[in-house]
This record gives sequence, structure tokens and C-alpha cells, in this order.
Amino acid sequence: MTPVLAAPAEPLTNAGNTQLIIAALLGIAAVVLLIAWGKVHPFLSLILGAAVLGVVAGVTPDKIVTSFSGGVGSTVGGVGLLIALGAMIGGMLAESGGADSIVERVVARVSGGALPWAMAGVAALIGLPLFFEVGVVLLVPIVLLVSRRVDVPLMKIGIPALAGLSVLHGLVPPHPGPLVAIDALGANLGQTLALGLLVAIPTVIIAGPVFGNFIARYVPATAPEALLPTRRPLTVAGRRTGGAADAGRSTSVGTADVGPATGRAADTRPTTPGRGPVDDDGDLVTSDDLVNPGTGHPGEPIAEETRPRRAPALWAAVVTVLLPVVLMLLRAIGELTLAEDTGGRKALDIVGTPIVALLAGVIFAMIFLGYRTGFSRTQVSGFLGGSLPAIAGILLIVAAGGGFKQVLVDAGVGNLVADAAKDANLSPLLLGWLVAVGIRVATGSATVATITAAGIVSPLAATLQGPEVALLALAVGCGSLFFSHVNDAGFWLVKEYFGLTVGQTIKSWSVMETIISVVGFAGVMLLDLIL
Repeated sequence: MTPVLAAPAEPLTNAGNTQLIIAALLGIAAVVLLIAWGKVHPFLSLILGAAVLGVVAGVTPDKIVTSFSGGVGSTVGGVGLLIALGAMIGGMLAESGGADSIVERVVARVSGGALPWAMAGVAALIGLPLFFEVGVVLLVPIVLLVSRRVDVPLMKIGIPALAGLSVLHGLVPPHPGPLVAIDALGANLGQTLALGLLVAIPTVIIAGPVFGNFIARYVPATAPEALLPTRRPLTVAGRRTGGAADAGRSTSVGTADVGPATGRAADTRPTTPGRGPVDDDGDLVTSDDLVNPGTGHPGEPIAEETRPRRAPALWAAVVTVLLPVVLMLLRAIGELTLAEDTGGRKALDIVGTPIVALLAGVIFAMIFLGYRTGFSRTQVSGFLGGSLPAIAGILLIVAAGGGFKQVLVDAGVGNLVADAAKDANLSPLLLGWLVAVGIRVATGSATVATITAAGIVSPLAATLQGPEVALLALAVGCGSLFFSHVNDAGFWLVKEYFGLTVGQTIKSWSVMETIISVVGFAGVMLLDLIL
């Protein structure tokens, strides 16, 4: 993938080095203060930070707007489509119960001692196409239930699951952070994916099962009763409520459960194959038998089909997760082993293009997790569309980060960083990691840290060759995971789901994130010595 945010031939300002350094520091400080102290949304914070940077650097307002808008457009064009397609895959896995089936099958086949390792592996697998928050919502209810059923300390299996999700979120595309870093630095996506998986495996092991076994002795958490998932029958609209996919997301109206996708009352009566839900006398349930969740009266019309739905096959869920990854890896292998003018190389270049690979995953999920399991075309379309609103905020943050980064580059700040690193004889990988660490601790956002750090060190990518650019993207990703604390939404998500105190969350989750960052970066430096 070629860089889309290159430095202009001439900077937009004639400011001296000192002024540019001050501008960069004030711009970054503005973003940090607005997010951490002012509680301003990161999207607005990045816009205002870019304005501060440009004004202090002496860039005229019209050029600030032009530079920022260009960065937004380039970033959305290069990353936005991939984020949307990845969200669709995650939505189909969640709504079909495919993610649930993977978790349950693994848990059913492993013993208590192997559960931490199984949960880490399952979380890593599930985490490939899912955003961290979605993965938490899917996996944590299962973790809570497993902990209760087999009487295993919650932290012993909870930390491995969180580690699997977090490592994939920070290091492996198609997650937003890695994609933005790849795009900004001009790294090869296939190489970054392959190297990221190599770094991820030992990192998940150390930060997951190993650390989980240790911290479970000091954080005696128990599964909160209110968050334990329970299984309920099919809704009349044809989809199951409850279980991992819906735990913690459905609401209750009277005695009827309301499914999150349709907002309609769930029918708790049995079903007859080929007919749909039936009442106690064996008669087919009609819309007149349903309770309108908004009014409490019967007669709510149901537009969707009432046929029962089959559980998705395990192989279909696994293939949905792995298909885009395999296609992108095949392209990377083809680039290393096949000549450019061969038919096989051209075919792999096409099918391994990120957009094509993710689109293939979406289509596969639509067929084998949707239509083949009994969902109607309307329902499948609703699941895909319903997965997009949740990523709107992420897309805006990523876009604004791209604009902030472009103002940095166009003002000439990036060249100063490159020159300073060269004069200081500082490793570009170490510089990228340190910058990301600082922004992560200050803002609490891994995505903002990745975006900003990638923009700052992007000029260094021009001095690197081959896999080193991919390793720089991974170094930035590792730094973006360092020490999550109270300014990170993920911190509070973990605290509430596991029923922890702030101190317990710091001892477990925050330390785990720091281990991921340090161990992951150590793996990156080791690969840099080998390659």
C-alpha cells in the first residue's frame, strides 16, 4: 500500500525550526487537554488541535482548511471502506450466533486447566474482524458464565480473553489503528499482517494465560449476577435472543424480552418445524398474540418472517473470520514468490486487495451465516446496516486524525522529527513507540495515539526499506496500547463487566495493557534484528 499523505514539495510556512516545534507541541497539547481535561470528543479535539498547530506555525487559515480537508479525504478513502466492511463481518458474526458457536465449542472441549489458553485463542480468533468494544460485549458474558460453571477464578480466564482482543485490536489489520498506521507510513499490508501475527502470538501468551494465572491470586473477582447470560427461545421475528451475542444488550418490557435488532417482543413459546411459534394448544402464533412493546397491547404487526432459524455451522463462522486474513496473506506470499507478470501473481494481487478480501468475507457471511441459517434477506440487510452506526464515531475520529496528521506534514513538522531522530541516532522504531506511548497515556485513546504518532514519524518511513516500514507500523501500534487508565473508555468497560474496583482494574487490565505494549515492542525489535 502506498502512502497517501506525503509531504508537499514546499512547506506551507516559512517558520523556523523552533516555531515549528512549539506549534507541534501546542497542537498535540491542545488535543490532549481537550480530550483528557475538557472531555471534548476526540473528533472535535483533533480539528481544534490542527487549527492551533497551523496558526502557531504561521500557516494561513485557508491553507489550514485545505490541508486538513485533504488529509480527511485521503484517510477516509484509504481506510474508511475497510473499517465499514470489517464492521459488517463483525455484525453478521454477532447477530447469527457464529461467534457464540466458536466460543461454546472450544469451551466444551477443553478442561479447566486449559481454559485460559482456550479463551485467549478464541478471543484472538474472534478479535480478527471485530472492534475491541464489540469483542468485549460478545466474549465477556461467555467468560462470566464459564467462570461460574467450572468454578475457575474470573481473572484467570478473563485476562486471556481481554489480551487476545486487545493485541489483535492494536497490531493486526483490519482494525482501524493498524490500517491508519499502514496507510500513513506506506507499509505493505500483507507484510504488516504477517509480521503482526508473529508478534501477536507470544504477546497474547505472556499477557494472557501467563499473567492471568498470576493476577488471579491478587484480584479475587467474581462474575456479577446481573451480567450472566441466559438463553431464551427464538423471537417471533425469527432470531434468537439471549446467549453471548445478546447478553447485556436486550431490554425488558413487562415479562417480554425485546430483541435489540427489531425492538419487538420475544415469544417464549415453543416452535413447530416448518410452522413457526405455537401456543400451548399447538395453534400457530399470529401477530394478534403478540404484545406490542411500546403500548403493552396485543396486535403488533410483524413484517419479518416467523420461521425458525438453524444455528450456524461452526466451520462457517471460522471461515468467515479467517477468509479475509487468508486472502491477504496469500497476496503477501505471492509478492515474495511469484514474478509480477504471471497470471497467478495477478490473481492473488486482486483477491488479496484488502477491500476485495473483506468484501469476500461479507458475502460469505451473508450466505452461510445469514440465508443458510434461516434469516430472510430483509433481516440480513438489517444486520449489515445495523453494524454501521456503531462505527460512525470511529470513522470521524480516524478522519480527523488524518487531517491533523496532514497539517503536521504540510507544515514541515514531520521533517524536523526525522532530522532530530537522525541527529540523535535514535531508532525510528523506538521513536514511534515512545511517541505513541506518550499520546496514549495522555489521551486514553489507542486510535488517536496511533493516528498522531504515525503522522509524526511518517517521514522516517522514507528512510526505511521493505519489512522495516511494516515493523514501524507495528511499533506505533504497540505504543498505542500502553497503560490504559481512567481516561480510556475500555478501562471502564472492563471495570463494569467484571465488577471490579478502580484499584483492581488498574492491577489487572492496566498492567495487562502495559505488558502487551512492552512485550509486543520487544518482539518488533527482535524481528528487526532478524529481517
